[in-house]
Amino acid sequence: VWYHKPAINEELLQSLPNLKVVASAGVGIDHLDLKLLSSYGVKVSNTPFIVSTDTADMGMALLLASSRRLVEGHEMAVSPGTEYFPADWLGTEVSGATLGILGMGKIGYKVAKRAKAFEMKILYHNRNQRKKEEESAVGAVYCKKIDDLLQQSDFVLLAVNLTPQTHKLIGKRELELMKPTATLINISRGLVVDQDALVEALQNKVIKAAALDVTYPEPLPRDHPLLKLKNVIITPHIGSATKKTRWVMMEEMAESIEAGLAGLPIPREVL
Repeated sequence: VWYHKPAINEELLQSLPNLKVVASAGVGIDHLDLKLLSSYGVKVSNTPFIVSTDTADMGMALLLASSRRLVEGHEMAVSPGTEYFPADWLGTEVSGATLGILGMGKIGYKVAKRAKAFEMKILYHNRNQRKKEEESAVGAVYCKKIDDLLQQSDFVLLAVNLTPQTHKLIGKRELELMKPTATLINISRGLVVDQDALVEALQNKVIKAAALDVTYPEPLPRDHPLLKLKNVIITPHIGSATKKTRWVMMEEMAESIEAGLAGLPIPREVL
Protein backbone atom coordinates (compact mmCIF):
# COMPACT_ATOMS: atom_id res chain seq x y z
CA VAL A 1 0.00 0.00 0.00
CA TRP A 2 1.51 3.32 -1.11
CA TYR A 3 -0.21 6.66 -0.46
CA HIS A 4 -3.19 4.70 0.90
CA LYS A 5 -3.68 2.89 -2.42
CA PRO A 6 -5.17 0.47 -3.15
CA ALA A 7 -8.01 0.84 -0.65
CA ILE A 8 -8.06 -2.31 1.47
CA ASN A 9 -11.80 -2.88 1.91
CA GLU A 10 -14.03 -5.94 2.23
CA GLU A 11 -14.60 -6.12 -1.51
CA LEU A 12 -10.86 -6.33 -2.17
CA LEU A 13 -10.30 -8.86 0.61
CA GLN A 14 -13.07 -11.09 -0.73
CA SER A 15 -11.50 -10.97 -4.19
CA LEU A 16 -8.09 -12.02 -2.83
CA PRO A 17 -8.66 -15.23 -0.84
CA ASN A 18 -4.93 -16.05 -0.74
CA LEU A 19 -3.84 -12.68 0.64
CA LYS A 20 -1.43 -13.13 3.55
CA VAL A 21 0.10 -9.73 4.27
CA VAL A 22 -0.51 -6.04 3.62
CA ALA A 23 2.71 -4.00 3.68
CA SER A 24 1.97 -0.30 4.14
CA ALA A 25 4.49 2.46 3.51
CA GLY A 26 5.10 4.96 6.30
CA VAL A 27 4.02 4.95 9.93
CA GLY A 28 0.34 5.93 9.77
CA ILE A 29 -2.22 3.12 9.66
CA ASP A 30 -5.39 5.20 9.91
CA HIS A 31 -6.31 4.09 6.37
CA LEU A 32 -6.40 0.40 7.38
CA ASP A 33 -9.18 -1.45 9.22
CA LEU A 34 -7.05 -3.73 11.38
CA LYS A 35 -10.03 -5.65 12.76
CA LEU A 36 -11.33 -6.34 9.26
CA LEU A 37 -7.91 -7.48 8.06
CA SER A 38 -7.47 -9.70 11.10
CA SER A 39 -10.87 -11.31 10.49
CA TYR A 40 -9.56 -12.41 7.08
CA GLY A 41 -6.35 -13.73 8.61
CA VAL A 42 -4.28 -11.02 6.93
CA LYS A 43 -1.26 -9.58 8.71
CA VAL A 44 -0.16 -5.95 8.45
CA SER A 45 3.25 -4.27 8.50
CA ASN A 46 4.40 -0.68 8.23
CA THR A 47 7.72 1.21 8.21
CA PRO A 48 7.62 3.28 11.41
CA PHE A 49 11.28 3.82 12.24
CA ILE A 50 12.89 4.96 9.01
CA VAL A 51 10.53 7.92 8.43
CA SER A 52 11.11 9.76 11.71
CA THR A 53 14.37 11.56 10.87
CA ASP A 54 13.25 13.01 7.54
CA THR A 55 9.82 13.94 8.89
CA ALA A 56 11.42 15.78 11.82
CA ASP A 57 13.63 17.63 9.33
CA MET A 58 10.50 18.56 7.40
CA GLY A 59 8.88 19.91 10.55
CA MET A 60 11.82 22.22 11.18
CA ALA A 61 11.97 23.19 7.51
CA LEU A 62 8.32 24.28 7.62
CA LEU A 63 8.87 26.15 10.88
CA LEU A 64 11.82 28.06 9.45
CA ALA A 65 10.20 28.68 6.07
CA SER A 66 7.07 30.06 7.68
CA SER A 67 8.80 32.17 10.32
CA ARG A 68 11.17 33.77 7.78
CA ARG A 69 8.50 33.96 5.03
CA LEU A 70 10.71 32.13 2.54
CA VAL A 71 8.01 31.41 -0.04
CA GLU A 72 6.83 35.03 -0.07
CA GLY A 73 10.44 36.21 -0.16
CA HIS A 74 11.27 33.99 -3.12
CA GLU A 75 8.23 35.25 -5.02
CA MET A 76 9.26 38.84 -4.33
CA ALA A 77 12.87 38.25 -5.35
CA VAL A 78 12.01 36.64 -8.72
CA SER A 79 8.92 38.73 -9.60
CA PRO A 80 9.35 40.73 -12.85
CA GLY A 81 7.66 43.69 -11.17
CA THR A 82 10.06 43.93 -8.20
CA GLU A 83 12.11 47.14 -8.29
CA TYR A 84 13.28 47.23 -4.67
CA PHE A 85 13.10 45.18 -1.47
CA PRO A 86 11.03 46.89 1.26
CA ALA A 87 12.95 47.51 4.48
CA ASP A 88 9.90 46.77 6.64
CA TRP A 89 9.37 43.28 5.20
CA LEU A 90 10.06 41.23 8.33
CA GLY A 91 9.83 37.68 9.57
CA THR A 92 9.60 36.18 13.06
CA GLU A 93 12.61 35.18 15.17
CA VAL A 94 13.03 31.47 15.94
CA SER A 95 15.85 31.58 18.47
CA GLY A 96 14.39 32.01 21.94
CA ALA A 97 10.82 31.36 20.75
CA THR A 98 8.63 28.71 22.37
CA LEU A 99 7.81 25.56 20.42
CA GLY A 100 4.90 23.42 21.58
CA ILE A 101 4.98 19.84 20.30
CA LEU A 102 1.76 17.82 20.35
CA GLY A 103 2.83 14.19 20.17
CA MET A 104 6.29 13.43 21.57
CA GLY A 105 6.84 10.08 19.87
CA LYS A 106 9.80 9.26 17.64
CA ILE A 107 9.15 12.17 15.27
CA GLY A 108 8.19 14.70 17.94
CA TYR A 109 11.27 13.91 20.00
CA LYS A 110 13.56 14.34 17.00
CA VAL A 111 11.92 17.70 16.29
CA ALA A 112 12.71 18.66 19.89
CA LYS A 113 16.37 17.74 19.37
CA ARG A 114 16.53 20.00 16.35
CA ALA A 115 14.66 22.82 18.08
CA LYS A 116 17.12 22.70 20.99
CA ALA A 117 19.92 23.46 18.53
CA PHE A 118 17.95 26.57 17.53
CA GLU A 119 17.84 27.63 21.20
CA MET A 120 14.08 27.29 21.36
CA LYS A 121 12.08 26.75 24.54
CA ILE A 122 10.26 23.44 24.20
CA LEU A 123 6.90 22.43 25.62
CA TYR A 124 5.20 19.14 24.81
CA HIS A 125 2.00 17.25 25.38
CA ASN A 126 1.82 13.49 25.03
CA ARG A 127 -0.36 10.61 26.19
CA ASN A 128 2.50 9.64 28.49
CA GLN A 129 5.15 11.88 29.96
CA ARG A 130 8.67 11.16 28.79
CA LYS A 131 11.38 10.03 31.21
CA LYS A 132 13.07 12.86 33.10
CA GLU A 133 16.41 12.16 31.44
CA GLU A 134 14.77 12.34 27.99
CA GLU A 135 13.17 15.66 28.88
CA SER A 136 16.45 17.01 30.20
CA ALA A 137 18.34 15.97 27.07
CA VAL A 138 16.28 18.35 24.94
CA GLY A 139 15.18 20.80 27.61
CA ALA A 140 11.51 19.92 27.15
CA VAL A 141 8.78 20.74 29.68
CA TYR A 142 5.71 18.51 29.88
CA CYS A 143 2.24 20.10 29.70
CA LYS A 144 -0.42 17.83 31.14
CA LYS A 145 -3.12 19.96 29.49
CA ILE A 146 -3.09 20.83 25.80
CA ASP A 147 -4.57 24.23 26.64
CA ASP A 148 -1.47 25.26 28.59
CA LEU A 149 0.76 24.40 25.63
CA LEU A 150 -1.42 26.24 23.12
CA GLN A 151 -1.55 29.43 25.20
CA GLN A 152 2.22 29.63 25.68
CA SER A 153 3.63 28.54 22.32
CA ASP A 154 4.86 30.72 19.46
CA PHE A 155 4.88 27.66 17.19
CA VAL A 156 2.59 24.65 17.66
CA LEU A 157 3.76 21.53 15.83
CA LEU A 158 1.51 18.50 15.38
CA ALA A 159 3.21 15.09 15.33
CA VAL A 160 0.43 12.81 16.61
CA ASN A 161 -0.98 9.68 15.00
CA LEU A 162 -4.47 10.04 13.54
CA THR A 163 -6.86 8.16 15.84
CA PRO A 164 -10.48 8.73 16.90
CA GLN A 165 -9.04 10.70 19.85
CA THR A 166 -6.92 13.00 17.67
CA HIS A 167 -9.46 13.50 14.86
CA LYS A 168 -9.87 17.30 14.58
CA LEU A 169 -7.82 17.68 17.76
CA ILE A 170 -7.20 21.29 16.73
CA GLY A 171 -10.50 23.07 16.16
CA LYS A 172 -11.97 26.52 16.63
CA ARG A 173 -11.59 26.47 20.44
CA GLU A 174 -7.96 25.36 20.30
CA LEU A 175 -7.04 27.89 17.62
CA GLU A 176 -8.55 30.68 19.70
CA LEU A 177 -6.39 29.62 22.65
CA MET A 178 -3.25 30.16 20.57
CA LYS A 179 -1.43 33.48 20.45
CA PRO A 180 -2.43 35.80 17.59
CA THR A 181 1.28 35.77 16.69
CA ALA A 182 1.50 31.96 16.66
CA THR A 183 2.07 29.56 13.76
CA LEU A 184 0.53 26.08 13.41
CA ILE A 185 2.71 23.41 11.79
CA ASN A 186 1.20 20.05 10.80
CA ILE A 187 3.39 17.07 9.83
CA SER A 188 0.98 14.40 11.08
CA ARG A 189 -2.32 13.98 9.19
CA GLY A 190 -4.68 16.54 7.73
CA LEU A 191 -7.66 15.33 9.73
CA VAL A 192 -5.94 16.20 13.01
CA VAL A 193 -6.98 19.79 12.22
CA ASP A 194 -10.48 21.11 11.57
CA GLN A 195 -9.61 22.68 8.23
CA ASP A 196 -12.66 24.95 8.04
CA ALA A 197 -11.83 26.36 11.47
CA LEU A 198 -8.21 26.84 10.39
CA VAL A 199 -9.23 28.81 7.30
CA GLU A 200 -11.41 31.05 9.44
CA ALA A 201 -8.65 31.55 12.02
CA LEU A 202 -6.11 32.50 9.34
CA GLN A 203 -8.49 34.84 7.53
CA ASN A 204 -9.45 36.61 10.77
CA LYS A 205 -5.90 36.72 12.15
CA VAL A 206 -6.79 34.55 15.14
CA ILE A 207 -3.36 33.00 14.49
CA LYS A 208 -0.58 34.41 12.36
CA ALA A 209 0.23 31.57 9.97
CA ALA A 210 0.17 27.86 9.17
CA ALA A 211 2.66 25.52 7.53
CA LEU A 212 1.13 22.23 6.41
CA ASP A 213 2.68 19.13 4.90
CA VAL A 214 -0.71 17.40 5.15
CA THR A 215 -4.28 18.37 4.31
CA TYR A 216 -7.58 16.67 3.56
CA PRO A 217 -8.06 15.72 0.87
CA GLU A 218 -4.65 15.53 -0.76
CA PRO A 219 -4.30 17.42 -2.99
CA LEU A 220 -6.80 20.09 -2.01
CA PRO A 221 -9.38 21.16 -4.61
CA ARG A 222 -7.82 23.93 -6.68
CA ASP A 223 -10.39 26.44 -5.48
CA HIS A 224 -9.86 25.69 -1.77
CA PRO A 225 -9.50 28.87 0.33
CA LEU A 226 -6.28 27.62 1.97
CA LEU A 227 -4.58 27.89 -1.41
CA LYS A 228 -5.39 31.58 -1.66
CA LEU A 229 -3.97 32.70 1.69
CA LYS A 230 -0.57 34.41 1.85
CA ASN A 231 0.03 33.29 5.44
CA VAL A 232 -0.01 29.57 4.57
CA ILE A 233 2.70 27.26 3.25
CA ILE A 234 1.48 23.89 1.90
CA THR A 235 3.72 21.05 0.74
CA PRO A 236 2.55 17.78 -0.90
CA HIS A 237 2.92 15.34 2.05
CA ILE A 238 6.67 14.92 1.57
CA GLY A 239 7.80 14.39 5.16
CA SER A 240 9.59 11.13 4.32
CA ALA A 241 10.32 11.99 0.69
CA THR A 242 14.07 11.59 0.38
CA LYS A 243 15.77 9.11 -1.92
CA LYS A 244 17.45 7.14 0.85
CA THR A 245 14.39 6.89 3.08
CA ARG A 246 12.03 5.89 0.28
CA TRP A 247 14.52 3.22 -0.82
CA VAL A 248 14.73 1.78 2.70
CA MET A 249 10.93 1.91 3.04
CA MET A 250 10.64 -0.22 -0.11
CA GLU A 251 13.22 -2.67 1.24
CA GLU A 252 11.39 -2.97 4.55
CA MET A 253 8.06 -3.54 2.81
CA ALA A 254 9.63 -6.25 0.64
CA GLU A 255 11.10 -7.94 3.73
CA SER A 256 7.68 -8.00 5.38
CA ILE A 257 6.04 -9.43 2.28
CA GLU A 258 8.67 -12.16 1.91
CA ALA A 259 8.34 -13.12 5.59
CA GLY A 260 4.54 -13.18 5.36
CA LEU A 261 4.58 -15.42 2.29
CA ALA A 262 7.07 -17.77 3.96
CA GLY A 263 5.01 -17.98 7.16
CA LEU A 264 7.79 -16.38 9.21
CA PRO A 265 7.46 -13.65 11.86
CA ILE A 266 6.88 -10.37 10.06
CA PRO A 267 9.33 -7.53 10.81
CA ARG A 268 7.53 -4.41 11.96
CA GLU A 269 4.18 -6.19 12.17
CA VAL A 270 1.29 -3.96 13.31
CA LEU A 271 -0.64 -5.80 16.00
